[in-house]
Amino acid sequence: MAGPAIRAIAAGAREVVLLTGPNGCAAAELLPGVDRVLEWRAPWIDPEPRPLTRAHVEELVSLVEATGPEEAVIFTSFHQSSLPLAMLLRLAGVPRIAAISEDYPGSLVDVRHIVDENVDVPEALRMLELARAAGFELPADDDGALAVRRPLRSVDRFTGPPGYVVVHPGTSASARSWPAESHAKTVRELVLSGMRVVVTGGPDEQALTAQVAGAYGCDLGGVTTFPELAAVLAGAAAVVVANTGPAHLAAAVGTPVVSLFAPVVPAARWAPYRVPVVLLGDQHATCRGTRARVCPVPGHPCLSSVTGEEVVAAVLGLVAATAPGARDGVKEGAR
Repeated sequence: MAGPAIRAIAAGAREVVLLTGPNGCAAAELLPGVDRVLEWRAPWIDPEPRPLTRAHVEELVSLVEATGPEEAVIFTSFHQSSLPLAMLLRLAGVPRIAAISEDYPGSLVDVRHIVDENVDVPEALRMLELARAAGFELPADDDGALAVRRPLRSVDRFTGPPGYVVVHPGTSASARSWPAESHAKTVRELVLSGMRVVVTGGPDEQALTAQVAGAYGCDLGGVTTFPELAAVLAGAAAVVVANTGPAHLAAAVGTPVVSLFAPVVPAARWAPYRVPVVLLGDQHATCRGTRARVCPVPGHPCLSSVTGEEVVAAVLGLVAATAPGARDGVKEGAR
């Protein structure tokens, strides 16, 4: 989702070095405009943080000193602070730092971009606005959508020809999960309606993808690399996925999304960006805005209320509306 902002910076920089955590490295390597990727696990962001030690700080300082950046632009989500990283980058000798900071940054930040966090702005646009504040603009021929490096690898050996539906049942947080049995029913009904279905997931999700694929879908759980997953999503007519990483990867390859969106974060910020989307899930549920990783409401009503029939109808509607020759302008829908 930082991709448009990074492309803006790349248009005005000799080199772009992207510092990211281990969970973001594979995505970072797919982003246009990135020349090098540095990995460092930030204890104030990582979901399973390691203790902050002098040695860990010195590791980052050494990485940055060896790179010798002239400027740093710190991208954060709306609920994250830029100041811990700004302080460490300053210790590493970075002369100019730009960041969004609601808190007074003192001498830690040179370009302080202030935004009204009461207004839900798409994360990609929020980061692009920071790049602009730092003096970087997208080229005139860049539409500002999410993107990946092209060409993508051929995955026909996994999927067959393009035009299938991808179902991605896994999430990084259980609060965003739709029940596996509901996914499995959806796969069955999609296949019976005439669609080919590919089920994707990571190596640690193979039991889940096998259950969801059943006897109907093509199970690719643990089979693809991250670039290959991008190619699988690019060949799909539509993707069924929760508000988790592959939803944004689907947006980056331009594939329509049926989004099973738990409102623990605002959909206005985190829904798939600039692609046709059907948004399903109760966006006014009690868990709204909690940023919970484990559902705080018994029964998980925000998503358990969504039926397989609704998902199938949403998929078939998206496929019909976005097929070659169909009328443009699929709108987001929320229930």
